[in-house]
Amino acid sequence: MAFGSERVNSLPPYLFSVFHQKKKELQEQGVDVIDLGIGAPDLPTPAFIIDALTIEASDPKNHSYSPYGGCTEFKKAVADFYKRHYGVDVNPVSEVLALIGSKEGIAHLIQAVVDPGDGVLVPDPGYPVYSSAVHLAQGRVIPLPLYEENHFAPQFHSLTPADVDRAKMMLLNYPSNPTGATVELGTFGEAISFAENHNLCIAHDSAYDLVTFDGYRAPSILQVPGAKERTVEFGSLSKSFNMTGWRIGYVVGNEELIHALSIVKSNTDTSQFLPIQKAGAAALNSDFSTIKTNNRIYEKRMEIMLDAIKELDLKADKPKGTFFIWAKVPKGYTSQMFAEKMLAEAGVIVTPGIAFGVNGEGFIRISLSAPEHRLHEAVNRMKKWKTRGLS
Repeated sequence: MAFGSERVNSLPPYLFSVFHQKKKELQEQGVDVIDLGIGAPDLPTPAFIIDALTIEASDPKNHSYSPYGGCTEFKKAVADFYKRHYGVDVNPVSEVLALIGSKEGIAHLIQAVVDPGDGVLVPDPGYPVYSSAVHLAQGRVIPLPLYEENHFAPQFHSLTPADVDRAKMMLLNYPSNPTGATVELGTFGEAISFAENHNLCIAHDSAYDLVTFDGYRAPSILQVPGAKERTVEFGSLSKSFNMTGWRIGYVVGNEELIHALSIVKSNTDTSQFLPIQKAGAAALNSDFSTIKTNNRIYEKRMEIMLDAIKELDLKADKPKGTFFIWAKVPKGYTSQMFAEKMLAEAGVIVTPGIAFGVNGEGFIRISLSAPEHRLHEAVNRMKKWKTRGLS
């Protein structure tokens, strides 16, 4: 007897867990695998955040349940960050909600908003969890095409009237995972206008908002006048403060959407451990000097990799955000073929673009979350693979 629900049994395996299993199998065979697949920072969490956690964890009062929406200190820190960094006012009581990571929050928001059969506009290529969350909510994924020739900005005109009529919600993500694409505030303005015309709500995933280069400053969609009437924005401390395992994030914006999400969450979890929230507040209240240091490290790694892959017949532009390189595979390969060869014959994990949607075909995503010496080693292996003529 199969005990899993139809929703679960029909869900494709999470690609990163599949690659993790293949990595484990090769490692058990003695292969030194270099993982440039999953986007988890390899840099340490800043010491001042760990110190804050230690102090707060030593206080027995912090061992109780958190308020369902998150503690006051964390929510106020989020609101202060939005005012300081974006010039946006948000009410920490009704327009901010603490999350156990933005991935959790996005999945729960989709459950809170989407009824069976409702359509959700999902970036293609885009983070696979978006489509999985829509599937689990019994919604319908409507791909929102992102094309290289348009710098991976949303192409609303490419949607059919039937698709737009079915849609209830739009997901956006800039700086973009996987493409590294960035946009200016005008793009968000277009999205808000489109949503107003078609009565959609918008969820913007801003997980990489502070991982930027070359003087680029990622805008918040909430900077668009009137955005809060139908929009929420998700943020995470995972990428900017190297806190992936801490599982702390937030959502800000439209009060009604946040209230709906809070109902799902209050029936599902009891928010994050209070000392982690308070350490997160210390991070958001800091001078962000550690983020600037991290970004310099990522930018140096990026330049190393971009220089090297030119010799591998991989083509890529330098992104202004994220720590990903979105590279075109050589002619004659699909993204899956190229990624499988890299793993099996060079011991290097890269992510095939097809994992992120139909429009990801022909690309691979290279994560820079590895030290410089490992990046050099990965490049040397890939070059040897090319010279051996194993194609």
